[in-house]
Amino acid sequence: MFTHVMIGTNDIEGAKRFYDAVLGVIGAGEGVFNTAATGHVRLFYRHEGNTFCLSEPINDEPATPANGGTLGFKCDSEAQVQEFYDVAVQHGATPVEAEPGLRNGSTGPVFLAYVRDPDGHKLCALYRPQ
Repeated sequence: MFTHVMIGTNDIEGAKRFYDAVLGVIGAGEGVFNTAATGHVRLFYRHEGNTFCLSEPINDEPATPANGGTLGFKCDSEAQVQEFYDVAVQHGATPVEAEPGLRNGSTGPVFLAYVRDPDGHKLCALYRPQ
């Protein structure tokens, strides 16, 4: 359904340090910088046919997180969810909601963890046990 997800950042270099570490947990390679025609710097991560991007806001306003928005990242195990969470917190994320753990989701059990990245975007690491 989606070709990519792009969010704003107020610190593109800091975002790269954070997301290189955190997305490295799930196997994404190092982010690649790109400069838009407007001169604004963007950062792209590609993994398993998906693209996650960060950008300096092209309207030159401060980047802000979406109220009610969450970005979910697929993990391959409960241990990977925990590592995603631990690495995120070690790199400046703020834990939110409950500790990482098993929850009853709308489609069955899920093991998940939530953090806010340094820009305030809410991230979820999620594994669906078989």
